[in-house]
Amino acid sequence: MGSLYRSEEMRFCQLIVEKDAAFSVVAELGKQACVQFKDLNPDVNSFQRIFVRDIRRFDEMERKLRFLESQIQKDQMTIGGRVDDGDYEAMPTAELNQLETTLNDLERDVKNMNESDALLKKNHTDLKEWDAVLNKTDEFFAGGVDSEAQEELEEQEESTGRQAEKAPIQYVVGVIRRERIPAFERVLWRACHHTAYVRAADIEEQLEDPETGDKVNKSVFIVFYKGDRLRSIINKVADGFKAKLFANCPRTSKERQSSVHEVRARIADLQTVIGQTREHRFRVLQAAANNHMAWLKQVNLQKSVYHTLNLFNFDGIGRFFVGECWIPLRDLDGVREALERATEASGSAVRPVLNVLETAEEPPTYNKTNKFTSVFQSIVDSYGVASYLEINPAPYTIITFPFLFSCMFGDLGHGILMFFAGLYLCLREKNLIARNIKDEIFGMFFGGRYIILLMGLFSIHAGFIYNDMFAKAFNIFGSRWQNPYETANITHWVDQEELSHREMLIELDPGTAYNHAEGPYPFGVDPVWNVAENRLNFLNSMKMKLSVILGIGQMTFGVILSLQNHRFFKSKIDIFTVFIPQMLFLGCIFMYLCLQIVLKWIFFWVNEEVIFGQLYPGSHCAPSLLIGLINMFMFKSREPGFVVNETRVKGLLIEKEGCYLTQWYPGQSTIEAILVLIALVCVPIMLFGKPIAFILEQKKQKKAHAENITVRANVLSEETEIVANGNGKAEEEGHGHSSGGGGGHHGENFGDVMVHQAIHTIEYVLGCVSHTASYLRLWALSLAHAQLSEVLWHMVLSNSFNASHNLIVGGIAIYIVFFIFAILTFSILVLMEGLSAFLHALR
Repeated sequence: MGSLYRSEEMRFCQLIVEKDAAFSVVAELGKQACVQFKDLNPDVNSFQRIFVRDIRRFDEMERKLRFLESQIQKDQMTIGGRVDDGDYEAMPTAELNQLETTLNDLERDVKNMNESDALLKKNHTDLKEWDAVLNKTDEFFAGGVDSEAQEELEEQEESTGRQAEKAPIQYVVGVIRRERIPAFERVLWRACHHTAYVRAADIEEQLEDPETGDKVNKSVFIVFYKGDRLRSIINKVADGFKAKLFANCPRTSKERQSSVHEVRARIADLQTVIGQTREHRFRVLQAAANNHMAWLKQVNLQKSVYHTLNLFNFDGIGRFFVGECWIPLRDLDGVREALERATEASGSAVRPVLNVLETAEEPPTYNKTNKFTSVFQSIVDSYGVASYLEINPAPYTIITFPFLFSCMFGDLGHGILMFFAGLYLCLREKNLIARNIKDEIFGMFFGGRYIILLMGLFSIHAGFIYNDMFAKAFNIFGSRWQNPYETANITHWVDQEELSHREMLIELDPGTAYNHAEGPYPFGVDPVWNVAENRLNFLNSMKMKLSVILGIGQMTFGVILSLQNHRFFKSKIDIFTVFIPQMLFLGCIFMYLCLQIVLKWIFFWVNEEVIFGQLYPGSHCAPSLLIGLINMFMFKSREPGFVVNETRVKGLLIEKEGCYLTQWYPGQSTIEAILVLIALVCVPIMLFGKPIAFILEQKKQKKAHAENITVRANVLSEETEIVANGNGKAEEEGHGHSSGGGGGHHGENFGDVMVHQAIHTIEYVLGCVSHTASYLRLWALSLAHAQLSEVLWHMVLSNSFNASHNLIVGGIAIYIVFFIFAILTFSILVLMEGLSAFLHALR
């Protein structure tokens, strides 16, 4: 039985493998990707298992690979290869040891290079700062800053009335972050009591911050002062602002120039060393980047094998590993062949043993997927995994999910954009996988490339149905509406419109303007509705009714699928107490509503007609389905027919008051009352049917059990007459069998069944109502998407058509506005609205 329709049939197996061949066997089984092992050591701590040392070893290797990856990404290098290249051969032990040594050496070398690089950068920054200090100090003194400082300090001493210090004027130079200069000057001025003279000059070149590695702007400052006490204050303020002071600055210009030449020579030498160091680092990291994916895959493979081996147990003598696993029935032969290959590869003389066991455990649900069906299977599994051997909803979701999406995203133009986006991702699949793009958002879109392709394709179909492409309709087959007015009347109305400067609207009567003989527009909505003022009234009514029909149709399909499960498991009680009441409840209310919608579309329109034996006067008497549904539940009596005795006054029929609320087919009230009663009767059947059947089954089993005990007692009494000495033994034997025979239903009781059925019934009854209302989101999202598209067309693009009468200016305006329109369309209507419709389709 194919797993696309139903989950795979599983077998519970026991695997016995020699200790030396265990690794090769598990590694070979891992290639099959169809074996699920059971943990035979559930009470053993993870840190006390057999292969914990091996797992820690590979955890350490994985840590080193993550460190190398961070260094590679830091240098903006590309990691070559990909993890999933289809090759899952385990690396031999010798090569694995060599890999471990290589990773150790790489980590040590890269850390040493990082430390050396950090030290070289710090020295380079210090030399650049020293070079800037020497140059700026020369500029300060060349501009006469020392004389200005002496005058300023003397004026401050005179103005404050303090005795001038006899100490000579001294100065200190340093480097500080440029944005801290104003605050530094203010604090220093106040701390020194106006007796310090500060000047600063910006360093043109950005310098690297040794702590963060970022490029920062710095400035050179010089402070003139008198006395050692002020020098102490300047040092403390400089420390507070993280400014670097240079106390050994040469005093003469000649010495400073000599120091400049010396510093620049050292900078040149240091840049050469830094360049060589970075080149060596690049070569080392490039070699690691080329092999990083292959190494990471091997480490993960080895670690996963040892994790699996930790699920095994030893036999009595400690020579063999014993494991229990679930295997799909169709893959059982393939697993045995894999065991043979693993035995040959390991060189073991003892072949593994695979025994199929009987168990009362429920097997796991396993559905085989490929790159196309996996995304749909993940959507289904995110809401709940089907029970073992139940029908798999994923293949039906391949159609229903993009179809429901397209109902909300129905625009031909937007559908084409989404289709080509998905087509690009699918055609460039191998290339994009090889590039190993790790962006999370891109990974999400790339993983759903096939669903994007189908959503775009179905949206194109819905765009044709809605006759909508960027808020514009297209006339392919010719509208079924025609102009009933004469040319003279139209000309007169146009003239009046120009004179009054008001837009005039003309009404098309369906009785005369609609070509009823040719029937409706062949495919989709008639294009005339795109220019109609009452377009929203028509489309809202149509889409709302379509949403209800689609929703009830999908719910009915889901109930029909449950019948396939009941038949497969041969559960007649579920068919008679669950499926049939559910179908009757759904049919008597909701399918009946859908039938009314279709009949109203077919029979009721603007002209007088006889419908179901009753004279129908016109569209204003078309039945109201919503109020009719309310009257149906209230058992409200309604008059039959739409008119009074089919008599005419001045050629017009006399209509009944509230003719849209009357019975529109014979016996409507009676039929609807019967349907409601049937639906109400189905609720207690769903609620109590299965529990009552459970009680009857219990009584039947107890009766059969009692008869079995009576038969056994008779047999034992006959045996006692033949063998008198075996009486006690026979009675003991009979009691032993009786105690074992009555344990068939110990796992469940009436309370559990009743609670489960009550929850299921309440969920179904309320869900039928809430889900029907929830499907109206198809109409709401479709309306929102169409209105956003129309607003974007009229507010953005259409204005550019009348921007200017000049051909060149108008062309430039259209080019610019179209570029804006394209960006807004793709970002808002395709991406944001597409995401909104996707989430609502999930709902």
